[in-house]
Amino acid sequence: MGACLSHRIKSVSPSAAVNSRSASRNGNNLSCSSGKESLASIPQTPRSEGEILQSSNLKNFTFSELRTATRNFRPDSVLGEGGFGSVFKGWIDEQSLKPTKPGTGIIIAAKRLNQEGFQGHKEWLAEINYLGQLHHPNLVKLIGYCLEDEHRLLVYEFMVRGSMENHLFRRGSRVPPLPWGIRMKVALGAAKGLAFLHNAKTQVIYRDFKTANILLDSNYNAKLSDFGLARDGPTGDRSHVSTRVMGTYGYAAPEYLATGHLTAKSDIYSFGVVLLEMLSGRKAIDNNRPSGEQSLVDWAKPYLTSKRRIFRVIDTRLQGQYSLNRAQEVANLALQCLAVEPKCRPSMDEVVTTLVKLQEPGEMPKRNQKHRGNAHNHSNGKPTTYPKPSASPLHV
Repeated sequence: MGACLSHRIKSVSPSAAVNSRSASRNGNNLSCSSGKESLASIPQTPRSEGEILQSSNLKNFTFSELRTATRNFRPDSVLGEGGFGSVFKGWIDEQSLKPTKPGTGIIIAAKRLNQEGFQGHKEWLAEINYLGQLHHPNLVKLIGYCLEDEHRLLVYEFMVRGSMENHLFRRGSRVPPLPWGIRMKVALGAAKGLAFLHNAKTQVIYRDFKTANILLDSNYNAKLSDFGLARDGPTGDRSHVSTRVMGTYGYAAPEYLATGHLTAKSDIYSFGVVLLEMLSGRKAIDNNRPSGEQSLVDWAKPYLTSKRRIFRVIDTRLQGQYSLNRAQEVANLALQCLAVEPKCRPSMDEVVTTLVKLQEPGEMPKRNQKHRGNAHNHSNGKPTTYPKPSASPLHV
């Protein structure tokens, strides 16, 4: 459901084998989280499709119901499209979950699998496996699914402000940049979502953390979406999970790219990249920039340790909205998450604790009230749309 302005990595064999350090874990519940949480244990033993669907407690929609809810998947209902397929806007009754007329009931986002797409049935099932059992204020809510003949769809709550990627990188005179306070609020919400996954009874490694997969509601509350690449973490005395390398260029941890050894520390590296994107307003990978500036991490790292040079990295559109000390603290946190040695990266609990201290007093600074506006407004007068899902998984 998230956009992918950098390219998706698909099925890459590890190129080298090195020792992998065990990921830092904390079994305690998050003290900073709010709302209802479910620490369901996801069985390590691979389950059949039937077992996953039966235990998900999700609505099993018929294809006819979703066709009606989306007005026959009309082109003007498309919220995004890409490798998985297309995401359509629809309406259902909040209680019965039956399709309703446009403008009545609640809005949904229905993601329809393209049979010829890069992402397939396995990722569709993975989303149901995880989002059907794990519930948290900072995870997008999966309402149901459709499995009928060749049709496979997923039905989510509608996130009216779209993705963080959309807000950071869309340019236009009528698209105001996200203020500092909101960026820090989104960073904290996303961090809480990751921390919840890492602290689940059966640890979950997200594996595709990026700004495109951080969706925002009308109050800029962040929710993680797209769990197609998520994996159970290591168990027993295992220090890592060995997988094919998959994810998104620019966000994947270097040790994971080199070995295929996946740990929670891989997610923490990705979080560091996202935090750097929020700080700088630059994309993780931008081939339109000059040589030496195309990789955000490589370009920004030398500037992050100096108060005198950090201004070269911070988004110029944020002038006057932050103190130098706070900016330096955010930069230091990003550097810690981006440490080359996984063992040197903080846990997500530690990241949450740091970000709590960096929040603006009050939920939203008064100077940012213009961002409250009508949640359906957009620069072109149309409802805010979802970003395009990943369109081109590529080999490294």
